[in-house]
Amino acid sequence: MIPVTEFRQFSEQQPAFRVLKPWWDVFTEYLSVIMLMIGVFGCTLQVMQDKIICLPQRSSPVLPTNQTGILPNQTEPTNEPALPSPISVSPVPPVQEMRGLKTNLDWQQYSFINQMCYEKALHWYAKYFPYLVLIHTLIFMVCSNFWFKFPGSSSKIELFISILGKCFDSPWTTRALSEVSGENPEDRETKKHFSSRPVPSSASPGEGNLVKTQSLRSIPEKIVVDKPAAASVLDKKEGEQAKALFEKVKKFRIHVEEGDILYVMYVRQTILKVLKFVLIIAYNSVLVSKVQITVTCNVDIQNMTGYKHFSCNHTMAHLFSKLSYCYLCFVVVYGFTCLYTSYWLFYRSLKEYSFEYVRQETGISDIPDVKNDFAFMLHMIDQYDPLYSKRFAVFLSEVSENKLKQLNLNHAWTAEKLRQRLQTNSSNRLELQLFMLSGLPDTIFELSELQSLKLEIINNVTIPAAIAQLEDLQELSLSQCSMKIHTAAVSYLKENLKVLRVKFDDARELPHWLYVLRNLEELHLTGSLSPDVSKNITLESLRELKSLKTLSLKSNFTKIPQAIVDVSSHLQRLYIYNDGTKLVMLNNLKKMVNLTELELLHCDLERIPHAIFSLVNLQELDLKENNLRSIEEIISFQHLRKLTSLKLWHNSISQIPEHIKKLGSLERLYFCYNKIEILPSHLFLCNKLRYLDLSNNDIRFIPPEVGVLQSLQYFSVTCNKIENLPDELFFCKKLKTLKLGKNTLSLLSPKISFLVLLTHLELKGNHFEALPPELGVCRSLKRSGLVVEDALFETLPSDVREQMKAE
Repeated sequence: MIPVTEFRQFSEQQPAFRVLKPWWDVFTEYLSVIMLMIGVFGCTLQVMQDKIICLPQRSSPVLPTNQTGILPNQTEPTNEPALPSPISVSPVPPVQEMRGLKTNLDWQQYSFINQMCYEKALHWYAKYFPYLVLIHTLIFMVCSNFWFKFPGSSSKIELFISILGKCFDSPWTTRALSEVSGENPEDRETKKHFSSRPVPSSASPGEGNLVKTQSLRSIPEKIVVDKPAAASVLDKKEGEQAKALFEKVKKFRIHVEEGDILYVMYVRQTILKVLKFVLIIAYNSVLVSKVQITVTCNVDIQNMTGYKHFSCNHTMAHLFSKLSYCYLCFVVVYGFTCLYTSYWLFYRSLKEYSFEYVRQETGISDIPDVKNDFAFMLHMIDQYDPLYSKRFAVFLSEVSENKLKQLNLNHAWTAEKLRQRLQTNSSNRLELQLFMLSGLPDTIFELSELQSLKLEIINNVTIPAAIAQLEDLQELSLSQCSMKIHTAAVSYLKENLKVLRVKFDDARELPHWLYVLRNLEELHLTGSLSPDVSKNITLESLRELKSLKTLSLKSNFTKIPQAIVDVSSHLQRLYIYNDGTKLVMLNNLKKMVNLTELELLHCDLERIPHAIFSLVNLQELDLKENNLRSIEEIISFQHLRKLTSLKLWHNSISQIPEHIKKLGSLERLYFCYNKIEILPSHLFLCNKLRYLDLSNNDIRFIPPEVGVLQSLQYFSVTCNKIENLPDELFFCKKLKTLKLGKNTLSLLSPKISFLVLLTHLELKGNHFEALPPELGVCRSLKRSGLVVEDALFETLPSDVREQMKAE
């Protein structure tokens, strides 16, 4: 006997696969078990009982070989007279013997006849019916479960079932579904208390970038207040598990949506079952009548048995006939079920799945529709239980994922931890810097003392209305952060924000609400901007920024944007770093008459722009890292009466024109990193100079007129070719910093003692053999301010060395 349980290997091995078995698959599976039992029962009867019983047929009496006409098993009568009985006895009634038709065949011959007639005379359908049932049923079972076994599809199914179970049981699923419907899990038993709380409605038309999503329903106005309740529902471990689930679902969706192997395999196995059904009905309906009880057998075995014609009885014919009709009924039901499955497969669009109903029911409006195998599996799950798809959809929602990230952030970044990271920045503001986080922790809004917030490389930053709790916030820095902001937050920043710094790579990282910050005083933008509206990122009008005083743009302009002109009436400081792109059109500069500081850095300028000469209020000009070779236009600077700082460093200037003497108001002059060889004596007629940097040039000689600069406090000629210093240099008694390093000096004059205010002296990289002891007169000069070789320092008298070492 073969137990039916041995055939379970043809069905699925994992009970979890039942979620992918719709009602018709379950029904046909039970039908397959019944048909399998019919086949096994018939096979068992075939093995355990006689298949056929045969007897020889006689068409006419057959006499034996003797001529008496007496059968072989009969006694021959005698002709002797009867003898009288010596003793008279009472008559005994004769015993009648039961006699049948004698065939003179033994048991072995009957077995041989039965076997021969079974093979020759019995119809093949009557012989193999139970085996056919068994084979067909096994084929049905294999077809129904083949997609669960095939390597290309089973791996996807197993992974899907694993993720589906985790998503269904995840605490985050329950929390997300309850939050989007406006209630917390712990509040369900206290509806009265919940109804007294204001439920956030859908976004109003003015909520910036968030108005098109339903995510605002789940973001309360006072996020910090709700934090303890969130922690009570989902602990840190569960939050991390849910976060991992989101990543798995994302990768699984990308992997499964690429193909439709599951759909194709299920369609093919269904079609195969329909064809199999048609085949079985076709030949069974014709051959079922061939199962007969009486069978006539004609085999030529007369030389072995003495008979040629036999009449046989098929012992299981009656039972097989009934089983065959019963089997056909089950196959018909099975076939119509497969036809319904085929109708379902081809009538419905199973390669696309819409979560529209789930979006309407749950309020999570950003659940995306899916396609291909992912959609097909969700359709199959809906036939089992639609609740699975609803709970699984939570992990396809970006809003839900962001809320989970927010919850995990609140666990990881407590207010105490954030308070420990507070530092004072260069603007003397208390600053918090956050780098590469998954979002903005709600606990930030508990730091009421925060003045500056710096966010770097943080995606999906949402600034809620709770930012109004940061009453001292004045500065905001965003570096490569895509941001969404609530209307209430925009209103708060519009009134309170003073400094905004934005570094961006694409349009999503450039906030559009910056154009309405009417109290903004400083705006720093770093990224690729274009004045051409056909480009992706353009600088829009800044006319709403009524308080803007400082504008810094690090980009790649070819002309001054018109947006800058919109604030020309009150803009005081303009900084443009053009990253090597040639700035051609600067006519708009003429309109910025109130500029006091102008920086045009790395703009590939070959001449000083004439538009600058119209900026009568200009005090500082920086033309660093350009391609200036000649500065003859410097004479026009004489009209800029307020110009005090001129930076022409990091260029290719080879000659300083004599007109430099007309810039009598200059206090700071930068000519470092050029190609200057000769210093004109007229340079030192700018007698108000306090800072003069001539380092990294090819200067060989310093004119004695340098002594005219009685206000000079900083003088640098490092990295030149100077061999001697004029004594007049030491008449500049206000010098505090003197840099003479990396030249060819061999002697330092004792008149260095005149520089009693000297605090920094650089001599390293020259040819000095000894230092003058008069350095001891420079009481403000310490060892840390004397940049010189250690061996050269040792040439000073010991008392001078001790004096310098003493702090």
